[in-house]
Amino acid sequence: MAYFARRSGDPQVVADLTADTFVAVITSFETFDPRKGTIRAWTFGIARRVYASYCEAYDQQQHRLQRLAGRRDLEPDQVEELLGRIDAERAGRELVAGLAMLPEPDRAVIELVDLAGLRPKEAAIALGLTPGAVRMRLMRTRARLRKHAAPGGEHHNHEPDQG
Repeated sequence: MAYFARRSGDPQVVADLTADTFVAVITSFETFDPRKGTIRAWTFGIARRVYASYCEAYDQQQHRLQRLAGRRDLEPDQVEELLGRIDAERAGRELVAGLAMLPEPDRAVIELVDLAGLRPKEAAIALGLTPGAVRMRLMRTRARLRKHAAPGGEHHNHEPDQG
């Protein structure tokens, strides 16, 4: 739920995407292979695909209209609980918005490791990359983010940029 709350401020969207993710997990559980990684990493991989699919559908408007027509309204206490969770993820949502300058593969690594708390090996599984590629991407992307976080977006120490 936190994964989606960092991406949307709408409690209904967060609830729907979370439900869609767990339906996908349940219906495809027989494809999970524990030799390839943890259930957590596998679930995050599914959540990423659910979100990508949602974004595509949202852009196409036609699928969005079908979705709105078929969804149930949340109870007031459910909305209140989701608003609390969404508020708790506000900083993460602001960070995700700030990550927009990054290419999608770099942004995905930061989201899964630094925001969702997956180990680099788990993120590698969710993204279909090698653990070494994830560690390298993580190191370079964090360096780029530190550079842009400096006042004025400039690199203020006098070491050469190695990225």
